Amino acid sequence: MTIRTGIGGWTYEPWRGLFYPDGLRQKDELAYAASRLGAIEVNATFYRLQKPETFARWRAAAPDGFVFALKGSRYVVTRRKLADAGEAVRRFVDQGIAELGDRLGPVLWQMPRTRAFDADDIAAFLDLLPREAAGLPLRHAIEVQHDSFDCDAFANIARDAGVAIAYIDAEDVPTIDRQTADFSYARLKRAQSRLKRGYPPAEIERLASRAEAWGKGGRDVFMFCINGAKERAPAAAMALARKMSG
Repeated sequence: MTIRTGIGGWTYEPWRGLFYPDGLRQKDELAYAASRLGAIEVNATFYRLQKPETFARWRAAAPDGFVFALKGSRYVVTRRKLADAGEAVRRFVDQGIAELGDRLGPVLWQMPRTRAFDADDIAAFLDLLPREAAGLPLRHAIEVQHDSFDCDAFANIARDAGVAIAYIDAEDVPTIDRQTADFSYARLKRAQSRLKRGYPPAEIERLASRAEAWGKGGRDVFMFCINGAKERAPAAAMALARKMSG
């Protein structure tokens, strides 16, 4: 079992002087963040394909044990029929993500809020997702934001495919706590600006306990502090890591 806590991206102006030291060069921000966190969820891969040398550069900046989770392409998740996304999925996987080597973490496929549960279409889509990229094992998670997905049928489809259902801690989307893969993936969106660590101590303890419960039996856990009071995300992620290590 490995539990990693992290943030979304590493370039965010309010982090300068708050998380990043004054005077740190922007090109050194990734290395700094990777040395203090367990993972980063990359949003750029949602919007456009990257070059292989970009992934290689990210790998070189990160220490052993650190991983990058990649958001799957918007050209996959926004199409009317997910079952028709095979070519776009292959294009995403073949863009060079294997250059990350052992820093390659899960791929998150984030469904739009307007997409309702369609058992046949979702099952066909999950069957399209490859299990490796250039010989490297590949894990997939799916984020859903429509209440119709909160059902046994969806959980069974995800379990059969070995795809993790992302646990979303937010006000306006369903929070589905179903463990359907050999890893867990959580996105936490309730941080508060007024709190130095983003969350009150009791909430830090609750989230840490949940992550540890998911990890029992050897399941890896990825827990990202995303959105909410984004300026507090690094402090929240580090507080969670300290709570679980202590």
